[in-house]
Amino acid sequence: MPDNEKLSAAQRSKVRRLSMARELAPDEEGGELNIIPFLDIVTNVLMFVLATISVTFTTMIDTQPPRSGGPMRQPTKPTLSLNIIVIDKGFIVSAFGQRIGEGCQGPGSGVAVGMKTGDGQTDYDYSGLTACAKRLKNQVPEAADETSATITANASIPYQAIIGTCDAIRKADDGQVLFPEITFGVPK
Repeated sequence: MPDNEKLSAAQRSKVRRLSMARELAPDEEGGELNIIPFLDIVTNVLMFVLATISVTFTTMIDTQPPRSGGPMRQPTKPTLSLNIIVIDKGFIVSAFGQRIGEGCQGPGSGVAVGMKTGDGQTDYDYSGLTACAKRLKNQVPEAADETSATITANASIPYQAIIGTCDAIRKADDGQVLFPEITFGVPK
């Protein structure tokens, strides 16, 4: 089209009509991406994940799993084989293949170290358990280098009581190392 030609009235009207901004119908997209439904889905999935994940803070305790396999051979020297069962009435202790009686004085039955009462509260006697473990370890000089013990607990025992039991038999108050290698047993 040459430069000196002018547009007709119909052409000018059409150009004006096409160049005017027009309002979009509700069903037409304006060229924008609508991300609100996507954000709704992401939020719902995130809420579901947060609701189903249980967050726990754990502490690691080095333990050895029970050994299995092969026939049991008889020990060549006396072994302590300390086993402690944590129950709601105290500690049942067994050593040297037999149960230790009340007060941790010798063979017997029942609870070796009972609960202690103080300030109107009843709690586990961890210091009594430490003294019992020390007494048993010192009874047989051949078992002085033994460092492993097994702890078993009923299902109703609080976690803190099990940790307190582990701490009580690891080391005596005077610094003597007692039983740092702890194996957890399964109650039958």
